[in-house]
Amino acid sequence: MSETFKVAAVQMVSTPDVAQNFEAAARQVAAAAEQGARLVLLPEYWPIMGMHERDKMAHAEQNGQGRIQDFMAGLAERHQLWLIGGTLPMVAREEGKVLNTSLVYDPSGKQAARYDKIHLFSFVKGEESYNEARTIEYGDTVQTFEAPFGKVGLSVCYDLRFPELYRAMGDCALIVMPAAFTYTTGNAHWETLLRARAIENQCYLLASAQGGKHVNGRRTWGHSMLIDPWGEIVSVLPEGEGLVIGDIDPHRLQYVRDSLPALRHRKL
Repeated sequence: MSETFKVAAVQMVSTPDVAQNFEAAARQVAAAAEQGARLVLLPEYWPIMGMHERDKMAHAEQNGQGRIQDFMAGLAERHQLWLIGGTLPMVAREEGKVLNTSLVYDPSGKQAARYDKIHLFSFVKGEESYNEARTIEYGDTVQTFEAPFGKVGLSVCYDLRFPELYRAMGDCALIVMPAAFTYTTGNAHWETLLRARAIENQCYLLASAQGGKHVNGRRTWGHSMLIDPWGEIVSVLPEGEGLVIGDIDPHRLQYVRDSLPALRHRKL
């Protein structure tokens, strides 16, 4: 592929109300499509950010059936684009837990890939306390899919801190990062880690975040962004609902890799 390919990341401030989140996602995906985006990424937990971490259990879906999956398939088909559905809760093997799953739909609305989040976040600082493993089952398989412009690597939020995951994906043109980074950790590390992953893998990185003060009291960092293979930020949205949009340029990708062939220089 030689022409550019427009991609977009949706930033949301999701609520405990699934219908309300559907409306916000539909609004932003439609806006992205109007601006020519052919691949759109939703953030982690986009369909539900409950009052309690267990609230998502009631919304867990079996693969291939459920209103969240139907909604995403319909959006992809209606706008004729690739839709990467951030994450939604999927039924797990373990009792009392769900999988935090990223689903990909092609422009016909057919499921094209599935990734269950591998690394689960825990963090304690002052009054802040998180432990995803209490309610989420670990995924165990690295996943990529083929888009018209090349291979896309799937990852979610806390995965960003584990560079070996991205190496295991192989040669990607784009890595996606749907996230709900906390304000504290996002402020400290989000941009640095995103740019590092783009630079070391010499590829584009599209990050779609939750960004704002949520009904449940949680505050997320936002700063959804598109980063190019040289680590330059193409576009960023600090906070609030909205879009980040830009092009995947295969010539730029090739230029960076030819001028500094680090991927070919690897020894380990």
